[in-house]
Amino acid sequence: MFYYLNGRVVHVAPYLAVIDCGGVGYACRTTNVTLSALKVGGPGKLYTHLNVREDAAELYGFATEEELNCFEMLIGVSGVGPKAALSILSSAPPERLALAIITGDEKALTAAPGIGKKIAQRIILELKDKLAKGQLGASAGEAYGGTGLTVIPENKVSEASAALAVLGYSQSEIAVALKGIDLDSLTLEQVIKQALKRMVK
Repeated sequence: MFYYLNGRVVHVAPYLAVIDCGGVGYACRTTNVTLSALKVGGPGKLYTHLNVREDAAELYGFATEEELNCFEMLIGVSGVGPKAALSILSSAPPERLALAIITGDEKALTAAPGIGKKIAQRIILELKDKLAKGQLGASAGEAYGGTGLTVIPENKVSEASAALAVLGYSQSEIAVALKGIDLDSLTLEQVIKQALKRMVK
């Protein structure tokens, strides 16, 4: 329904930002990461997801498309609702979440309030399986030639590529973003962060 909202930030509260667009205040549930990028009285652009239930319709907004993609990916996991997804993304930004999925790092997910070990394991299992089957979008399939990958590659280039594929980037975009990055001296998370910075320019 809404792709994004672009207006003025009129109110912020824990997990909430209100954006005034043409005199209408849109209340968006959001993460601490997005809130840290907003300032009351300043401009605000949030990429949105409308969650409709029988008893309510709530709007969720994120500062980046990567964060929105991760939110939608998380709520697609059985047993993970919007509240849990916001909690995870508040403690694990997109690059860290993608890294946790690729490397099977449960602790990165259980660090989020309300996220137990079983949910963390389910998230990793389901999303890694989807990545392997190329179901996280065409990019994941392109990244591995649609080969039905069942074991995540362990070298840094492959892991970084897989993590970026989780975030919705195509193999051609990933190849350009990784070109020239000093893979030897940087950690995997730093490689992913640098690639993301290049892709959002």
